[in-house]
Amino acid sequence: MKLNYNKAEFTAAYGKFSQLPPPERIEIAFAGHSNVGKSTLINKIFNRKNLARVSSVPGKTATINFYGLENIYFVDLPGYGYAKVAKSEKERWADLIEGYLSSDRDIRLVFMLVDSRHAPTKDDVQMINYLIDTEMPFVLVLTKIDKLSKSEREKRMEAFRTEISCFDDMHVIPFSSQTFEGVEELRQIIEDIADDDEETDE
Repeated sequence: MKLNYNKAEFTAAYGKFSQLPPPERIEIAFAGHSNVGKSTLINKIFNRKNLARVSSVPGKTATINFYGLENIYFVDLPGYGYAKVAKSEKERWADLIEGYLSSDRDIRLVFMLVDSRHAPTKDDVQMINYLIDTEMPFVLVLTKIDKLSKSEREKRMEAFRTEISCFDDMHVIPFSSQTFEGVEELRQIIEDIADDDEETDE
Protein backbone atom coordinates (compact mmCIF):
# COMPACT_ATOMS: atom_id res chain seq x y z
CA MET A 1 0.00 0.00 0.00
CA LYS A 2 1.46 3.36 -1.04
CA LEU A 3 0.48 5.72 1.73
CA ASN A 4 -0.12 9.40 1.11
CA TYR A 5 2.01 10.67 3.99
CA ASN A 6 0.92 14.28 3.52
CA LYS A 7 -2.55 13.29 4.69
CA ALA A 8 -1.42 12.36 8.20
CA GLU A 9 -3.26 14.38 10.84
CA PHE A 10 -2.76 15.11 14.50
CA THR A 11 -5.65 13.35 16.25
CA ALA A 12 -5.34 13.90 20.00
CA ALA A 13 -2.99 14.19 22.98
CA TYR A 14 -3.53 12.36 26.27
CA GLY A 15 -1.90 13.14 29.61
CA LYS A 16 -2.97 9.92 31.34
CA PHE A 17 -3.16 6.37 30.11
CA SER A 18 -6.75 6.09 31.42
CA GLN A 19 -7.81 8.83 28.96
CA LEU A 20 -6.88 6.79 25.89
CA PRO A 21 -9.88 5.79 23.78
CA PRO A 22 -10.41 2.11 22.93
CA PRO A 23 -8.11 0.96 20.11
CA GLU A 24 -9.69 1.34 16.66
CA ARG A 25 -6.72 0.89 14.36
CA ILE A 26 -3.33 -0.74 14.34
CA GLU A 27 -0.69 1.39 16.03
CA ILE A 28 2.99 2.17 15.48
CA ALA A 29 4.75 3.85 18.40
CA PHE A 30 7.82 6.07 18.70
CA ALA A 31 9.86 5.83 21.90
CA GLY A 32 13.07 7.44 23.03
CA HIS A 33 14.91 9.78 25.35
CA SER A 34 13.92 13.45 25.63
CA ASN A 35 15.37 15.45 22.75
CA VAL A 36 16.39 12.34 20.75
CA GLY A 37 14.43 13.71 17.78
CA LYS A 38 11.09 11.88 17.80
CA SER A 39 9.07 14.87 16.59
CA THR A 40 11.65 15.61 13.88
CA LEU A 41 11.54 11.97 12.72
CA ILE A 42 7.73 12.00 12.56
CA ASN A 43 7.77 15.23 10.53
CA LYS A 44 10.31 13.78 8.08
CA ILE A 45 8.34 10.55 7.58
CA PHE A 46 5.20 12.58 6.83
CA ASN A 47 7.08 15.22 4.86
CA ARG A 48 5.58 17.97 7.00
CA LYS A 49 7.27 20.80 8.87
CA ASN A 50 5.05 21.08 11.92
CA LEU A 51 2.85 18.00 12.20
CA ALA A 52 4.70 17.07 15.39
CA ARG A 53 5.80 20.12 17.34
CA VAL A 54 9.57 20.19 17.58
CA SER A 55 10.96 21.82 20.70
CA SER A 56 14.49 22.72 21.66
CA VAL A 57 13.40 22.20 25.27
CA PRO A 58 13.87 18.56 26.30
CA GLY A 59 10.92 16.89 27.96
CA LYS A 60 8.39 18.96 26.03
CA THR A 61 6.31 16.00 24.86
CA ALA A 62 4.63 15.22 28.17
CA THR A 63 1.62 13.56 26.58
CA ILE A 64 0.95 10.60 24.32
CA ASN A 65 0.26 12.16 20.92
CA PHE A 66 -1.76 10.33 18.28
CA TYR A 67 -1.47 10.96 14.54
CA GLY A 68 -3.81 9.23 12.11
CA LEU A 69 -3.20 8.05 8.56
CA GLU A 70 -5.31 5.49 6.68
CA ASN A 71 -5.63 2.39 8.90
CA ILE A 72 -2.81 3.35 11.29
CA TYR A 73 -2.36 5.49 14.36
CA PHE A 74 1.18 6.74 14.91
CA VAL A 75 1.77 7.18 18.61
CA ASP A 76 4.43 9.57 19.91
CA LEU A 77 5.27 8.55 23.47
CA PRO A 78 6.65 11.09 25.98
CA GLY A 79 10.43 11.39 25.92
CA TYR A 80 11.84 9.82 29.07
CA GLY A 81 14.93 10.51 31.15
CA TYR A 82 14.82 14.28 31.33
CA ALA A 83 16.39 15.25 34.66
CA LYS A 84 14.91 18.69 35.23
CA VAL A 85 11.32 17.74 35.94
CA ALA A 86 9.64 16.88 39.20
CA LYS A 87 9.68 13.27 40.35
CA SER A 88 5.87 13.15 40.17
CA GLU A 89 6.03 14.25 36.52
CA LYS A 90 8.64 11.59 35.73
CA GLU A 91 6.41 8.98 37.34
CA ARG A 92 3.45 10.15 35.28
CA TRP A 93 5.50 9.79 32.08
CA ALA A 94 6.69 6.33 33.14
CA ASP A 95 3.09 5.29 33.86
CA LEU A 96 2.01 6.62 30.48
CA ILE A 97 4.74 4.79 28.58
CA GLU A 98 4.50 1.52 30.48
CA GLY A 99 0.71 1.64 30.59
CA TYR A 100 0.62 2.06 26.84
CA LEU A 101 3.22 -0.59 25.96
CA SER A 102 1.80 -3.22 28.32
CA SER A 103 -1.82 -2.64 27.25
CA ASP A 104 -3.78 -4.86 24.88
CA ARG A 105 -3.73 -2.23 22.12
CA ASP A 106 -2.82 -3.46 18.63
CA ILE A 107 0.78 -2.19 18.66
CA ARG A 108 2.45 -3.60 15.56
CA LEU A 109 5.84 -1.96 16.00
CA VAL A 110 7.87 0.42 18.14
CA PHE A 111 10.45 2.68 16.53
CA MET A 112 13.01 2.90 19.34
CA LEU A 113 15.14 6.03 18.89
CA VAL A 114 18.68 6.36 20.24
CA ASP A 115 21.07 9.28 19.63
CA SER A 116 23.80 7.85 17.40
CA ARG A 117 26.45 10.23 18.80
CA HIS A 118 26.46 8.83 22.33
CA ALA A 119 26.32 5.58 24.23
CA PRO A 120 22.72 4.71 25.05
CA THR A 121 21.55 6.04 28.41
CA LYS A 122 20.56 3.73 31.25
CA ASP A 123 16.92 4.50 30.37
CA ASP A 124 17.54 3.59 26.71
CA VAL A 125 19.02 0.23 27.72
CA GLN A 126 16.14 -0.38 30.11
CA MET A 127 13.59 0.41 27.38
CA ILE A 128 15.33 -1.80 24.80
CA ASN A 129 15.51 -4.66 27.31
CA TYR A 130 11.82 -4.16 28.12
CA LEU A 131 10.94 -4.44 24.41
CA ILE A 132 13.06 -7.58 24.08
CA ASP A 133 11.64 -9.17 27.26
CA THR A 134 8.03 -8.49 26.27
CA GLU A 135 8.75 -9.65 22.69
CA MET A 136 7.43 -6.37 21.33
CA PRO A 137 8.50 -5.95 17.68
CA PHE A 138 10.77 -2.94 17.38
CA VAL A 139 13.24 -1.24 15.04
CA LEU A 140 16.23 0.62 16.44
CA VAL A 141 16.56 4.07 14.84
CA LEU A 142 19.90 5.84 15.33
CA THR A 143 19.16 9.56 15.06
CA LYS A 144 21.40 12.52 14.14
CA ILE A 145 23.71 10.26 12.15
CA ASP A 146 24.76 13.17 9.89
CA LYS A 147 26.52 14.75 12.87
CA LEU A 148 29.14 11.98 12.78
CA SER A 149 32.09 11.76 10.39
CA LYS A 150 32.60 8.44 8.59
CA SER A 151 35.21 7.27 11.13
CA GLU A 152 33.13 8.44 14.12
CA ARG A 153 30.16 6.58 12.70
CA GLU A 154 32.16 3.37 12.36
CA LYS A 155 33.42 3.74 15.95
CA ARG A 156 29.90 4.32 17.33
CA MET A 157 28.53 1.32 15.43
CA GLU A 158 31.26 -0.82 16.89
CA ALA A 159 30.61 0.55 20.38
CA PHE A 160 26.86 -0.11 20.11
CA ARG A 161 27.67 -3.81 19.77
CA THR A 162 28.96 -3.86 23.34
CA GLU A 163 26.56 -1.21 24.74
CA ILE A 164 23.32 -2.80 23.52
CA SER A 165 22.75 -6.50 24.02
CA CYS A 166 21.68 -8.39 20.85
CA PHE A 167 22.56 -5.32 18.75
CA ASP A 168 23.64 -7.47 15.78
CA ASP A 169 20.27 -9.23 15.79
CA MET A 170 18.29 -5.98 15.61
CA HIS A 171 16.91 -4.17 12.61
CA VAL A 172 18.91 -0.92 12.82
CA ILE A 173 18.23 2.18 10.73
CA PRO A 174 20.62 5.15 10.83
CA PHE A 175 18.53 8.30 10.39
CA SER A 176 19.25 11.91 9.47
CA SER A 177 16.72 14.73 9.19
CA GLN A 178 19.29 16.70 7.19
CA THR A 179 20.22 14.17 4.49
CA PHE A 180 16.98 12.12 4.70
CA GLU A 181 19.02 8.96 5.26
CA GLY A 182 16.71 6.23 6.57
CA VAL A 183 13.42 7.95 5.65
CA GLU A 184 12.56 5.62 2.75
CA GLU A 185 13.45 2.55 4.78
CA LEU A 186 11.19 3.71 7.62
CA ARG A 187 8.34 4.35 5.18
CA GLN A 188 8.79 0.92 3.61
CA ILE A 189 8.41 -0.72 7.03
CA ILE A 190 5.25 1.31 7.69
CA GLU A 191 3.80 0.37 4.31
CA ASP A 192 4.55 -3.32 4.88
CA ILE A 193 2.66 -3.13 8.20
CA ALA A 194 -0.28 -1.34 6.51
CA ASP A 195 -0.33 -4.05 3.80
CA ASP A 196 -0.27 -6.87 6.35
CA ASP A 197 -3.25 -5.32 8.12
CA GLU A 198 -5.21 -4.98 4.88
CA GLU A 199 -4.61 -8.63 4.04
CA THR A 200 -5.70 -9.69 7.53
CA ASP A 201 -8.95 -7.75 7.13
CA GLU A 202 -9.84 -9.37 3.83
